Amino acid sequence: MLSMPKTLTIPNGRKVRPTFSRAELQRRLDNLRNYMAEQQIDAVLFTSYHNINYFSDFVYCRFGRDYGLVITQDSYTTVTANIDGGQPYRRNQLGDNVVYTDWQKDNFYYAVQQLIKDGGRVGVEHDHMPLQNLNKMKDALPGAEFVDIGVPTMKMRMIKSAEEIELIKQGARIADVGGAAIRDAIAVGVPEYEVSLAGTQAMVREIAATFPHGELMDTWVWFQSGINTDGAHNPVTSRKIEAGDILSLNTFPMIAGYYTALERTLFSEHASDRHLELWEINCKVHRRGLELIKPGARCCDIAAELNQIFADHDVLQYRTFGYGHSFGTLSHYYGREAGLELREDIETVLEPGMVVSMEPMLMVPEGKPGAGGYREHDILVVGEESAENITRFPFGPEYNIIKG
Repeated sequence: MLSMPKTLTIPNGRKVRPTFSRAELQRRLDNLRNYMAEQQIDAVLFTSYHNINYFSDFVYCRFGRDYGLVITQDSYTTVTANIDGGQPYRRNQLGDNVVYTDWQKDNFYYAVQQLIKDGGRVGVEHDHMPLQNLNKMKDALPGAEFVDIGVPTMKMRMIKSAEEIELIKQGARIADVGGAAIRDAIAVGVPEYEVSLAGTQAMVREIAATFPHGELMDTWVWFQSGINTDGAHNPVTSRKIEAGDILSLNTFPMIAGYYTALERTLFSEHASDRHLELWEINCKVHRRGLELIKPGARCCDIAAELNQIFADHDVLQYRTFGYGHSFGTLSHYYGREAGLELREDIETVLEPGMVVSMEPMLMVPEGKPGAGGYREHDILVVGEESAENITRFPFGPEYNIIKG
């Protein structure tokens, strides 16, 4: 039987230029270690995309494998799969990288076991670690007490640093670049996927020009037409644009795991009177929502006031989700700062350094006048006295009825 190692180190090549400065990454690490000391947590094991990226600048490709970042008061180690070679080592700026192999079952947990002393308090992400994996951790560290680190780190990520805000501003600008490419590609008879490709290509090229040292991954577009606009996250199809179609433009440039977005309602050639009426109502809510985002405002109070506008127009029943959310290291398949969403059940108070969207949506079912999904989306950075809207792409009927 082959005698092969359970773990390796692969220091292949030089460290790459990080997305953020070492001082910024150290600031995040210091915040975490201060919290660990206060709560008497001896070690933390991160397993999520968002926290591993936030604390190490490494976005892993899971493909059914486990990944980790182990942090103690005096050590910092990413735990990655052999299939990735030396790329995780090159990205990890502050500490070590250990690679686990596939030669034996559950070598990931063996690697973690070598990094965390048994018998202490260990922080894990309750919202990310499945029961099966938690049980394996308990077997690897039978004397440990496991406590949640997911909610505390979410609260840390909700307040953005100056470096993060600068990156998010670039993302918003690049989202607008994608929006312009999409608008130029819209025409009767063009399939959704061709419009989507135009936006994606424009954004990837702009990200490459702006961040030549970065990795290029995960940027995408959802462009929907007609009935396909009824869901905010509906995939692109081969449906061809028809005259009079309601359209939905959604661009998502991803920069080092950081998410930004632009979303706009448009129409092909013309819009019916009822479509225009509903569109204007949604734009009215959007404008008021932009005014309400400011330091000191509670998320639930913003939602309540915007609900009343929709109710006054007798369309509240067509509202489909909350009015906005936080930004940072997240995307459609990982991460979400659930404590910072503009919803009726969220009492979080907006603070300087938070970044949130305003994105009201109405969805009128097929068969009713004005059928379709209406959605606008801007990104705002909350400051000391007000909020800065960093989205520039125009919205509303004056700008977004696209003539052939």
